[in-house]
Amino acid sequence: MTATTADSRALALAHYAARGVLEHVLARHGVTFQQQVALRAAATAEGPQTPDGLVALVRGLLKADPDGVRATLDDLLAQRLLVADGAHLRPTAAGRDLLAAVGAETAPVSARIWGGIPAEDLAAAGRVLALVTARADAELAALTA
Repeated sequence: MTATTADSRALALAHYAARGVLEHVLARHGVTFQQQVALRAAATAEGPQTPDGLVALVRGLLKADPDGVRATLDDLLAQRLLVADGAHLRPTAAGRDLLAAVGAETAPVSARIWGGIPAEDLAAAGRVLALVTARADAELAALTA
């Protein structure tokens, strides 16, 4: 493999390659990438999320249109992967089981993808990606202000 300099294209290609693997697994379970992100956000949030809070959380993660995120939450509710619990949304047992099944199926693939990369390389990549994310978030905020 030829060494390449990290740039937007390299980042995008890595993202879409990894996402393609995940979407292949998700398709077998009848859910989309955005549905999985929303369900995982609900399951891993610090506390119970209102619908508006969950929309804001997923929008921040995916930079997605709020109406599209609301439609995704409606789909998860219709599939009984999320349930309204008073003013909050929470994953159902089926939703948690789905996340566990997807995690179990993707774990060996992730191990093959990430395995053997030196820890110092992963740490450097993590620092660079965090910086790129922060800068891109700031640029997006300026564009949408």
